[in-house]
Amino acid sequence: MTASEPPADVRNPTEVAASGYSRTRLWWEIALALGLTVGRSAVYSVLSLIRTLVESGSLANQETQLNQPQDAAAFWDITYQVLGWGFGLMGVALAVFLLWEPGNNALHRIGLDFRHVGSDILRALLLAAVIGIPGLGLYALGRALDLTVAVRASPLDPSWWTIPLLLLAAVRAGLTEEVIFIGYLFDRLHRLGWGWWTIILSTAALRGAYHAYQGFGAIVGNIAMGILFGWCYRRWGRVMPLVLAHTVLDVVAFVGYPLAAALWPGVFGPPVSPTPSPTPTPSPTSA
Repeated sequence: MTASEPPADVRNPTEVAASGYSRTRLWWEIALALGLTVGRSAVYSVLSLIRTLVESGSLANQETQLNQPQDAAAFWDITYQVLGWGFGLMGVALAVFLLWEPGNNALHRIGLDFRHVGSDILRALLLAAVIGIPGLGLYALGRALDLTVAVRASPLDPSWWTIPLLLLAAVRAGLTEEVIFIGYLFDRLHRLGWGWWTIILSTAALRGAYHAYQGFGAIVGNIAMGILFGWCYRRWGRVMPLVLAHTVLDVVAFVGYPLAAALWPGVFGPPVSPTPSPTPTPSPTSA
């Protein structure tokens, strides 16, 4: 299989749909997997948006913070954040476990491996540019139109552990969203007989709901990202370039945000007299 050739289960929907999987069992599996991972966060995220609109009627003076410190003491903050990172990846491990079949390596099947490092990196950088540059404009427009809350990343303090922890958070977000939204759901919904564009649009909508706590601009932007990523996965059959692109985007957001806030405080800085938005529980792990 070449880097641009989708795996067999992406090319042959009839063969996969007739593999003997129980449709009822598959629906229960999907519900349980999503209920323990991104689906749960999506519900809290939508509720957070609704509550913000009901209580304040405006998103302009709201803000939400990503990657909040877990404790005032450095040792415990590092410990809790590293543990949170590890436990957060259990959802990814669960998705891969559910995809695994005897004689069929799930990591190879969804393309979460290092067999095509060069092409994966090039594709990831291209996707990051295509998504990231318009994304900044959409965020600024959303703030101007009162459709997006102010998203505040953790400040870059001089502590040595700050950037490594932010990098780990970016990796976790990339793996969580792309492996579950794309690798896992594409396989399961495909086995249920769904058409490819139905799968792409439905998973993109779920991705948008997952980021609803950031406002309507984030919903639109992440739906567009989900459509593009879904189309790319359908074409390439590999989730790795999507994970890398997502990680790059979040590294820029997590590490580059304080610089952007300093240069353009009216757009990226905290709102005047902010009223903190309710944080979803558990809070989404991606920017």
